[in-house]
Amino acid sequence: MLLSIKQLNEDKIGTRDGDIGYVKDFYFNDQQWVVRYMVADTGSRFSGRLVLISPHAFGNFHEDSDFLPVNLTRRQIENSPPIELHKPVSRQYEEEYFRYYGWPSYWTGSEMWGAAAFPVAHPPQRIPDLPPGGGSPSGDDSHLRSMRAVIDYSIQTADETIGRVTDFIVDDRSWGIQHIVVETGHWFSGKEIVVSPRHIDRISYEESKVFVTVTKEAILNAKEYHMPRSVYQEKQKTL
Repeated sequence: MLLSIKQLNEDKIGTRDGDIGYVKDFYFNDQQWVVRYMVADTGSRFSGRLVLISPHAFGNFHEDSDFLPVNLTRRQIENSPPIELHKPVSRQYEEEYFRYYGWPSYWTGSEMWGAAAFPVAHPPQRIPDLPPGGGSPSGDDSHLRSMRAVIDYSIQTADETIGRVTDFIVDDRSWGIQHIVVETGHWFSGKEIVVSPRHIDRISYEESKVFVTVTKEAILNAKEYHMPRSVYQEKQKTL
């Protein structure tokens, strides 16, 4: 099933023993094009403790639901390592985070989620010890970015700037990004189309632009994409 990231934002988070806060953002890797974390605000919409929740914990989604189910308890989430939105996510933090939940790390292995193509359904019973350094490079992951921030970025073709990013469409099993939704024309007019990540050349966070390898004509001639409330089931033409 395909899901809209934009429509998941602000949804309540349902745990095994009750609701806790709401969805504030998602972090994605702009090289592998996969969602790595959901940013959860565990308090109200005006205050609260921010934590990350990996797709390893996500439960089954239901059409037209207004909450995101996670296979964790409130206490597990409340006691998990907090984050600060104005700081990059460091590999040291990620090692601490995955050690806390006992999930396999995604950066050790050749698949999208390390040793597997999909996040595991449930965490293992025993939390494993990591070797010194975690077997991974230190520092910040410069390719881990906020989806909320990239929405509204301009689309830059070889010819000119045309349109803006309005949404991301993800697969709810792998959490890989399938499409980027683009509104062509002016910000408050024009049609919406979808562009495949394979046509993204790079993202400039300094310029707030997404550079694509397709032409202006290809974008303008693309078939308009109509999206239901929460589920994207129809296969339409994708650039």
